[in-house]
Amino acid sequence: MPRSKNAVASRARRKKILKLAKGYFGSRKNVYTVAKNSVEKALSYAYVGRKLKKRDFRALWIQRINAGVRQHDMSYSAFMGKLHKSGVELNRKVLADLAMNHPEAFKAVVDKVK
Repeated sequence: MPRSKNAVASRARRKKILKLAKGYFGSRKNVYTVAKNSVEKALSYAYVGRKLKKRDFRALWIQRINAGVRQHDMSYSAFMGKLHKSGVELNRKVLADLAMNHPEAFKAVVDKVK
């Protein structure tokens, strides 16, 4: 029985990788084997990056809340402890936004917690 070939599927598979490698430098964009390695690495970085982004934003929110709370003579940890005890259901994202863009509203939250 003769060997069955499927050039259509093979070409589509290669085109898919080369399309993902668009914009890469040198042979990374047009040599299939090099492009395949680059694209695989890039996709793994993208996967990891989606997890790191969550950490980075949480760290940024904590820094902003800390900076806002320090203006009212309080530390971040003390503020968060009192916040949970007082039953205020605001997450770090919202608190950071208040501290940055609405200082008077943030001051009201700090005063309520104190």
